[in-house]
Order: sequence, then structure tokens, then C-alpha cells
Amino acid sequence: MVMDINEIMKIIPHRQPFLLIDRIEELEPGVYAMGKKCVSYNEPFFNGHFPQEPVMPGVLILEALAQTGAVAILSLPENKGKTAYFGAIDKAKFKRKVVPGDVLTLELKIVKQKGAIGVGEAKATVDGKVAATAEMTFAIG
Repeated sequence: MVMDINEIMKIIPHRQPFLLIDRIEELEPGVYAMGKKCVSYNEPFFNGHFPQEPVMPGVLILEALAQTGAVAILSLPENKGKTAYFGAIDKAKFKRKVVPGDVLTLELKIVKQKGAIGVGEAKATVDGKVAATAEMTFAIG
């Protein structure tokens, strides 16, 4: 299932300039989502991070991964209209810089869920090379 930005905004509450995914290319509701973020030099954070060497902040890469996971979990009919919140971020690792012109592939697989709390394994890549990984705990509210 492919979703564009307008369809994504029907599922998660994020809006510009904080919506950090451009499209969803694969989706298994409640289980897995794979999305893309085309990183442009026009992103507002590049003005200060860093003007001489623009690098996407790691925390925003994690946020993009979380938004991708939110699409997966909030696509379930029982979660329609709800919000997925961060509960924890564990084992975060950054392997390469993400710079203007990169296309981030964002993957999150839900590996555990009990009630409104769950855990996802996340991976961001550029051209098949790992940029970041993390384990993310979420709460649905």
C-alpha cells in the first residue's frame, strides 16, 4: 500500500514543518511500515545544524522513524483518531550522516505490544547503508 503525504496526515496528527515522512511505500497495519523522507537543503533545521556542513539531527531521524511506526500502529481501525506517543528510545545508534539530497528509507516493525504499550525495531538507511537504528517504546492515547 502506497500513501502520499495527504493520506499520511489522515492517520497521524503531525503537520509541516514537523511532518518528517513524505510517503509510505509498504504498510502492514499494526505490524510494519516503510516510508521515505527526501532530505532537502530547504529543511528549516539546516539553518542552524550546521550552516557550514548541513547534517540532519539524529533526534529528527528518530522522530521520522517514530512517525513511520505511528502510521503502522494507528492504521489499525481500533486506533483511528488516536495518537502514538514516545515512551522510550533504547539502543539508538547513528552510523552515518544524513545530508541534503539523501533519501531516507524509514522502517519500523512492531515486535511487542500489550494493550496501549508497544515496542518497535527501527532502522533508517540511505542507499542501502544504515544511518540509524533504535528500539522505540510507544504508548497509544
